[in-house]
Amino acid sequence: MGLFVMPSLGSDMESGTLAEWLIAPGDAVARGDVVAVVETQKGAIEIECFEAGTVQELKARPGAVLPVGAPMAVIQAEGEEAPAARPGSGPEPAAAGQPALTQETVPSAPAMPRASAVRASPAARARAAELGLDLGAVTGSGPGGAIVLADVEPGGMRDIGEPSSRLSEMRKAIAAAMTRSAQTIPHFFMSQTMDMQGAIDFLAGRNEKAPPAERILLGAVLLRAAAVATQKVKTMNGHYTDGAFQPAGQVNPGLAVSLRGGGLVAPALADVPSMTLDETMAAMRDVVSRARAGRLKSSEMTRGTLTVSSLGATSGEVMAGVIFPPQVALIGIGAPQWRPWVAGDRIVPRQVITVTVAADHRVSGGRQTAKFLSEFETLISQPEAL
Repeated sequence: MGLFVMPSLGSDMESGTLAEWLIAPGDAVARGDVVAVVETQKGAIEIECFEAGTVQELKARPGAVLPVGAPMAVIQAEGEEAPAARPGSGPEPAAAGQPALTQETVPSAPAMPRASAVRASPAARARAAELGLDLGAVTGSGPGGAIVLADVEPGGMRDIGEPSSRLSEMRKAIAAAMTRSAQTIPHFFMSQTMDMQGAIDFLAGRNEKAPPAERILLGAVLLRAAAVATQKVKTMNGHYTDGAFQPAGQVNPGLAVSLRGGGLVAPALADVPSMTLDETMAAMRDVVSRARAGRLKSSEMTRGTLTVSSLGATSGEVMAGVIFPPQVALIGIGAPQWRPWVAGDRIVPRQVITVTVAADHRVSGGRQTAKFLSEFETLISQPEAL
C-alpha cells in the first residue's frame, strides 16, 4: 500500500489546506494524474499522484489543514491485495517527529456515478446535487476538462479566500523564504551589460506578419538562452541539500510570474534546452496563464533547478535577486535600455540589458559565473540559432 502524503511544494511550505479531492475510493489512478487541489500560501495548487494503483482510502477531509508529510490517502498498487477492513480503525498514528493529525479518516465515499460520461470531482458532484445542477450542462475547468468544485459554485470562482488575505499570506511566505535564503546562503553577485539590439530586431522581423498567438516575446529568448547557457555551467543548476550540492540532470528553470493583484510565484518549465524557441514561448504562455488562474501543478512548483526573473520590456535596469533555496542560482534580467554602444570603431545607439547572476558561493565562484554570462551573451547575439 502506498501512502499519499501532503507534499512539500517549496522550502517555505509547512502545511497546506486540502481544498478538494478529484478522486474517490475505488478510482484507478496513474502516475501524473491530478488527484487533489491544495491551498498554500501561494495559492491553489493541483496535486499530482506519482504512484499507479487504486484509491483504497481517503484519510483527509476537504478543509483539513495538514502539515507537510501528513497522510492524505492510501493507494493500492497494481497487483497488490486489498487489506481486510479493520472495524473501528481510525486515523494513521502520527509519525515520530510529525505533528499529530487533527482530522478524522474520511469514511467510505458515498456512491459515485463513476459510470457517468461526465468527469467530475466528488466535491463537485456533491455540490451540484445540493444546487440541483445538471453536470452535463457544466463546462469543466479541471484536468482533462473534469468538473471541479469551482465550476459549480455560484459565481464560478474557486473559493480561495479574500484577495487581501491571500496576498498577505503570500507576502509572509515570500518573506520567510527570502529571510532564510539570506541567512543561510553565502550569496555573491556578478553583472554584465549586453547588446540586445540583434535579438530585438530579429523578433520584430519574425513577429511582423505572425498572428498574435504565434508571436514570440523577448522573455522566451531570454529564458531559453539562460537554460542553454546553464547546460554548460553545471554548478548553477541543482540543489544544495544535506550539506552538499546535488547537480540536476536537466535544466528546469523556474519562471518568476507576477500575479494580478500582487504576489509572485516561480513555476518551473521542464527541460527547456530540449525545446524550440516556439515551444518555449508556448510553455511560457501556458504556465503564466495557469499561474494567474490558480491552476499550477505540484510538480511545477517543485522541479525548479534555478530561477530566471526578467523585468520585462519596460521596467528597471538592474535586478539582483535572492536565491530560492534549495536552488543555487538566480538570474535577474533588467529591461532593455537605450545606451551609446561601441560597435567596431563607432559609437551607436543600441538597446542593451544587464544580466545579474546571484550565485551560491558554496557551489560556484567567479570563474563559473563569468563563463555563464559569456555563454548567455553569445546565445542572444545569435537569436536565430536558439
